[in-house]
Amino acid sequence: MANIKSAMKRIRQTEKQTLRNNKVKSRLRTFCKRVLTTVDSGDAAAAQTALKEAISELAISARKGIIHKNQAARRSKRLSARVKQLATAAS
Repeated sequence: MANIKSAMKRIRQTEKQTLRNNKVKSRLRTFCKRVLTTVDSGDAAAAQTALKEAISELAISARKGIIHKNQAARRSKRLSARVKQLATAAS
């Protein structure tokens, strides 16, 4: 355990930030999973709306530094490709 006052403060801050980051990452996984389940069900319109929400959440978390901006771009690209594949298969 740290004895220096600033080190103890950093420990407290790190614990708070870790909890917040885990909460946001869990929310991200939920939104991404929602896109994949709607794609699997075959509903193109619902998949499109779920994709829009997921991309928004990814962008917000990248902007706040919870995930890297390239990771957010990669995830949104892959989700978009799945939705686009569903749309082309439907038509």
